[in-house]
Amino acid sequence: MQKLLLITPPFTQLNTPYPATTQLKAFLQQQGYATAQRDLGIMVTGEVFSSRFLSTVYPVGYPGAKETIGAVDAVMRFLRGADDTLASRIAAGTLLPESHRAGNSDDLEWAFGMAGTTDKARLLATCFLEDIADFLRTHVDPHFDMVRYAEHISTYAERFDILERELQQPPSPIEIVILQLLDEAVAEEHPTLVGFSIPFPGCLLSALRCAQHLKRVRPDIVIAFGGGFPNTEWRQLGDAGLFDYADFVTLDDGELPLLRLLQHLDGELSKEQLLRTYWREENTVRYVNDCGCGLPTQVVNEQLPTPDFEGLPMAHYLSLADMTNPMQRLWTSGRWNKLMMAHGCYWAKCAFCDTTLDYIGRYDAPKATTVVDRMERIAKQTGSSGFHFVDEAIPPQLMQQVCEEILRRGLTFSFWGNIRFEKRYDSSLCQLMSKAGCIAVSGGLEVASDRLLKLIGKGVSVQQTVNVARNFRDAGIMVHTYLMYGFPTETLEETIDALENVRRMFKEGIVQSAFWHRYAMTVHSLSGQQPERYGARHADKPLKWHPFCNNEIPFESVFDYDLDAVGNALRVATYNYMNGLGLDRPARKWFRGIVSA
Repeated sequence: MQKLLLITPPFTQLNTPYPATTQLKAFLQQQGYATAQRDLGIMVTGEVFSSRFLSTVYPVGYPGAKETIGAVDAVMRFLRGADDTLASRIAAGTLLPESHRAGNSDDLEWAFGMAGTTDKARLLATCFLEDIADFLRTHVDPHFDMVRYAEHISTYAERFDILERELQQPPSPIEIVILQLLDEAVAEEHPTLVGFSIPFPGCLLSALRCAQHLKRVRPDIVIAFGGGFPNTEWRQLGDAGLFDYADFVTLDDGELPLLRLLQHLDGELSKEQLLRTYWREENTVRYVNDCGCGLPTQVVNEQLPTPDFEGLPMAHYLSLADMTNPMQRLWTSGRWNKLMMAHGCYWAKCAFCDTTLDYIGRYDAPKATTVVDRMERIAKQTGSSGFHFVDEAIPPQLMQQVCEEILRRGLTFSFWGNIRFEKRYDSSLCQLMSKAGCIAVSGGLEVASDRLLKLIGKGVSVQQTVNVARNFRDAGIMVHTYLMYGFPTETLEETIDALENVRRMFKEGIVQSAFWHRYAMTVHSLSGQQPERYGARHADKPLKWHPFCNNEIPFESVFDYDLDAVGNALRVATYNYMNGLGLDRPARKWFRGIVSA
């Protein structure tokens, strides 16, 4: 029988495991297949940010190298929560070299006062690691970043040869560490199949480098790719060169595609009976969605086992600090257990969202008792009672039932996640959520304009969002909102009005954190598939399909102002709002010099 090793390649978050392999491991073991998992990202981070590694890459006499090498092991212990006694020395500035990232002492005094020693120390320690990352990126490996690797190469790669040119270069010192840890995992687990979960473009090149290495040293091992990046970028995959590195690529939820692949390797199924899987045959990419032979194609959420964290080094994850954005600070600090409450989005109507893809378009919710069962079991496994629900949008009715079940059992959890600003989140539900352990929510106000909210099918209004955010604020729950600019037909005046709405929400204290992103048209969204309906058109006619990655679509719409300048004004204004500044300044003043033609 086959044995599977699941790997999350470098790099994702550093404070908690990415959840894909934990769910796949639990399911495949339930089906009788021995399954192991590794988070190569956190393993590599532990090796790279160490005195042993750094002493091999810092040039002799490099400014600050001796102090950095001498402090790094202690800093890693502190950020792992293994030595809190270091907080006072780090905060006092007696342990670490001075960092240009941390700002001056007056900035830190304003942010933390005299009492926030641990938070201040965590920020300084994070800046210390980021300074090391800057050195590594400049002198050791230009692709290195603490939470991504070679993202600029992998994002929107139209052809595979863009990546293959990089793979023909000798491995960098950091890639050598990656491959050494991969070899150790393979030697320990003896897999016949290695599956790489690739959630983001910042994981793709490292996954390919690992696969390239295995093909050379262990050609007997079958290699499969899957995860969020393939699910969005490889729906029209035609470049056979990828299959010099991977034998199979699976799409959407991986439980049943991997199960069928294992059964195929055991001789129980033919290739034509695989599910949502690519492979190469005579230099042609083949794909089978479903053989139509009566085998199941989806697993009902209610029937999924609790994620299994065995094999993940929970004590090695780092609790970092972000000073500029309260939600980002929450995201990176603490060991949050990532858990999906319900599969897909119960709304799935927003024009900008990839609603045609399975992970959004197919909604499947379990019972509330099942959700809380999973929370209890995961907390026992990891030793952490904090949960980040990674749903597209947590269903309010299920949220209410989960909170009631948590309180009925007398459990103590802290949790947060994405919501829609639904009327259902009234004062009573928000108070219930707070009592059950909810500390923060994030939701999309998007364009913050009623005309545009209606156009994109958001299903909420600005005033409704204000009312709901106020309910959360009154319940002591932090609110973060995602915002968008540059949607087709959006005028400069509408953008200014949108920022004014955001300013008022910050001033009233009903929003504490926000982030603007520029609208991108994607091939899997309603706006990408029917652009004329939203006042845009495809720049390429007919639509150009690339042999490797396909996601963002170039489009044309009428904008009589500088979108880059507008984006900068929105970010600067919101940064000030999050720091309590500029709240009495009219929003229009942030747009000085940006003129509508």
